[in-house]
Amino acid sequence: MCLFPKGLTPWLQNHPGPDKSIRKKDLESGKIISRRYRNRRIGEFLKELKLTEGRSTGIPKIFKALKENGSPAPIIATDEDRTYFLIEIKIHELFLGQEEAQEEVQEEAQDKKELSEIEERILEFISNDEVSKEEIADYLKIKKTSGNFKKAMKKLKEKGYIEYIIPEKPTSKYQKYRISKKN
Repeated sequence: MCLFPKGLTPWLQNHPGPDKSIRKKDLESGKIISRRYRNRRIGEFLKELKLTEGRSTGIPKIFKALKENGSPAPIIATDEDRTYFLIEIKIHELFLGQEEAQEEVQEEAQDKKELSEIEERILEFISNDEVSKEEIADYLKIKKTSGNFKKAMKKLKEKGYIEYIIPEKPTSKYQKYRISKKN
């Protein structure tokens, strides 16, 4: 049975566990040699279906593939009675970076969905130009002192959609807005 809970490390669990002839330290190191089979008929059947090799090469292959990939070594666990076999494969650190980047993209998309009509129209008007507050208000046919207009401009600025062309002088009479270079 293979489970991949959200935000947790993937793991694979099997019942019953490995044969008692395989030492626990050999399991943990990935160097397994066993010629004793629990049920030869099932083993032969699985080999015919190409679902297993029956040569104790699976665990060493996992260790080798993870090492070549630069991933951390898997953690293998079992109890003394060998009632279960658990292998935990840690997520590669570079994959975590990709996962975080995907989450950021999704958050940005969600933020854009949450824009009001006036905010969308402001962004549409500014597009690739540098425009003043007066020009934006004229385009929208509203007063630049309107509460909705001020809120929209503030939200777009705070969310990083737009920026000042003269950031060091926000109250300059020559101040204009443009689409943020961050977006």
